[in-house]
Amino acid sequence: MTPRGKFITVEGTEGVGKTTNLEYIKSWLQRNKIDFIATREPGGTPLAEQLRDLLLQPRNDETVAENAELLMVFAARAQHLNQVIKPALESGTWVLCDRFTDATYAYQGGGRCMDQATIAILENLVQGDLRPDAVILLDVSVQIGLARARGRGELDRFEQEDVAFFERVRAAYRSRADGNSSYHVVDAGQELDRVQQQLAIVLEQLGKRWLP
Repeated sequence: MTPRGKFITVEGTEGVGKTTNLEYIKSWLQRNKIDFIATREPGGTPLAEQLRDLLLQPRNDETVAENAELLMVFAARAQHLNQVIKPALESGTWVLCDRFTDATYAYQGGGRCMDQATIAILENLVQGDLRPDAVILLDVSVQIGLARARGRGELDRFEQEDVAFFERVRAAYRSRADGNSSYHVVDAGQELDRVQQQLAIVLEQLGKRWLP
């Protein structure tokens, strides 16, 4: 019987350097000759990418209802799980995902102040008992993160939120990490080489635990 693949997610607010550090993690997986796929949320399938576009597109014509936003996030996740993530894990392939359900607790639960219990109901409905094996949280102050994000150019619907929104998002992430052994918090406010030194330590720890 093929061992189940490992599920690693990378989380963080805007401007934490997820794209760059995901590449670093990919290179570690490749060096260790691990069969993996890299994907993202919302997204990862044609339908989920369409929902991503709807979620991120700035809308001046109407306000997106919070429940509609939450349901679109989980609709995209349901498709992503069934079409990509679950089949990969079951085949023994590792999955590296740019955000997952912790982002929903952070952005919709923290940022939007939505009921955590409602999110948990949808989480259990869509995922069953599937949870990430490791969550790498890239943490940076909101001021630094937003300055980086706004330096990239045009902002999406979430990036246009105010500082208080992102303070709540960051607080929700940190609260979820507190005392959770599957979480690995990396200080992403430092120079890139120092951030990746921390990442190397986390990956070494995971490798010792998971690799033969």
